[in-house]
Amino acid sequence: MGNNVDKKEWIAICINCPNCFTITGYVPVPDIPHMDKFLHFVVYGILGILFFRAYSTLRIKNNVNLTIIISILSSGLYGISDELHQYFVPYREAELMDALANLLGSIGGVTVYFLSRRRC
Repeated sequence: MGNNVDKKEWIAICINCPNCFTITGYVPVPDIPHMDKFLHFVVYGILGILFFRAYSTLRIKNNVNLTIIISILSSGLYGISDELHQYFVPYREAELMDALANLLGSIGGVTVYFLSRRRC
């Protein structure tokens, strides 16, 4: 992790993780059926991509399968912690389906990013 490109990947994580807590903890969701699940999916898909890009700057980048798994786990576990955080936020509640949407978004984001990079 010696150059500025590597650092930028990790800075993106440090900026976006608190944003995930803020967005899902305090921003009202439009009253459209299942819109909240879609938003969870998209936000954690992006976070999964950011984790993948950041982990790709480390030594594990030579082990693509490990990079994929760790990226999904990092983003997915962060999504679960976000749901636990919402349990303590007034007028919000922790939902298992939101945690699942977070995890599926992480899987989807990492998969799409990996496949798109592989074709290049």
